[in-house]
Amino acid sequence: MVNITVTTPDKIDLSDVIIVVGISEDGDILSYIEKDSRLNQILKKINSFGQTHLNNIKKYGKSMTLGVNLDDTPITILLVGIGESRKLNSDRVRHIGGLVSLKCKELNFSKINVLKFFSEPSFFEPLIEGLILSQYEFNNFKEKSSKDELDLSFFDNCNINIITDGSEHGAELAQINKSKVICDGVFYSRNLANSPPNHINPDTLASSAKSLASIKNISVQILEQSQIKEMGMNGIISVGKGSENEPKVIIVNYNNSNANDKPILLVGKAVTFDTGGISIKPSDRMDEMKFDKSGGCTVLGIMKAIGNLALPLNVVAIIPAVENMPSGSSYRPGDIVRMYNGKTVEVLNTDAEGRMILADALAYGITKYSPKCVIDFATLTGACIIALGTNVAGIIGNNDKLIQQLKVSGITTGEKIWQLPLYEEFFDLIKSNVASIKNIGGRTGGTITAAAFLSNFVENVPWAHFDIAGTAWTQDGTSEKSYNPKGATGFGTRLILNFLENNRDSF
Repeated sequence: MVNITVTTPDKIDLSDVIIVVGISEDGDILSYIEKDSRLNQILKKINSFGQTHLNNIKKYGKSMTLGVNLDDTPITILLVGIGESRKLNSDRVRHIGGLVSLKCKELNFSKINVLKFFSEPSFFEPLIEGLILSQYEFNNFKEKSSKDELDLSFFDNCNINIITDGSEHGAELAQINKSKVICDGVFYSRNLANSPPNHINPDTLASSAKSLASIKNISVQILEQSQIKEMGMNGIISVGKGSENEPKVIIVNYNNSNANDKPILLVGKAVTFDTGGISIKPSDRMDEMKFDKSGGCTVLGIMKAIGNLALPLNVVAIIPAVENMPSGSSYRPGDIVRMYNGKTVEVLNTDAEGRMILADALAYGITKYSPKCVIDFATLTGACIIALGTNVAGIIGNNDKLIQQLKVSGITTGEKIWQLPLYEEFFDLIKSNVASIKNIGGRTGGTITAAAFLSNFVENVPWAHFDIAGTAWTQDGTSEKSYNPKGATGFGTRLILNFLENNRDSF
């Protein structure tokens, strides 16, 4: 991963590329730039190019490369506009960091000086995240040419200096190290989610999860099909029946607090490929159903980062992993399935499989671990995309305090979420004439009726459900962000890590 450090203006090596991002529409300049003679000379060179041309570059997200001479030394300057200073927020800073990173790669500059363009201390971490997250590429299955190899190794040999004022940079260096761990968790999640279904099935996903046991305080347990069946998790068994790849339940246990401290429970849907089963999906874009494991991949990325950050808490992650295939052994519309907690479900659509496996995992996790709160992630409903688009995840739950805390973390990390209501009338839509509940509630309020279904399996434990169907990977209609390259996004990884860091003693 790229080497990032912090230094002062007097340490700038002018043979490197100078990144000037503090070009705002309102002309704000940080004092440390004005005070340093060499930086002031650079600003004068920039201003000599004329205000009309520069005014366009000052707009948010615009960029321009300049070649100048300073003390007989040729310098490349990259100007990146930040727009109006008052509109600068953490996600804009993150996006600008990504733009800088991508532009430098395009120009093949591996030694980079980035002038800090903000005074708000909380913006430093988003800048680092943008610089790193934008580097991600999924090239595991490409035939390697010499050019590919160069591209892949570019950021392994890249050095970025953040130029700032002051002589003490301990806090910034700590933030850099933390951001690297967080981004590594996001990359792990993205790699798993992007992997094709002929390489990632329930068994290979479980094998990958086992590698997390090498991290201090983490243990991993895999429940096999026979154990899942014996325990009565028939929702998971039913969904996996049609595939030759047997279902698994992945349990990742992180203990770094008092043994009596109840854990936080994370649950992630991992349908490694979803054909829809007997209620088969249309063939158009079915290839994207490799991303139906994204909820589980997000949870695994979170656990990897928690372990490497050594957060002082207890967390249990449960990932039910299945492949939903049509065959002579598949579960069918009309089946009635008795779930782990004893409730029965009338199956009306085998493509509503995610809630079946989540329900068993939620009920099992709550019964076994008595968590202080539970949070689940799932690419659950297309209805969520219709309601909120592809940049906002839906969140529904039974505890307003928990949801509000998650919403604050979403604002901080730029992972946008919107709360949907869970009114009593939505429960009426999943009532069944022949079972406790049915697994679909009709076309209206599909995201909410799916959550109403899940609520039958969480009892009174504080619970939040993320529907990430629109945000788990970049889709048509997704506004581009420099730090989310095409493919899996790892949505929710950074959000939950922020939540855990700031709210671990709330429940």
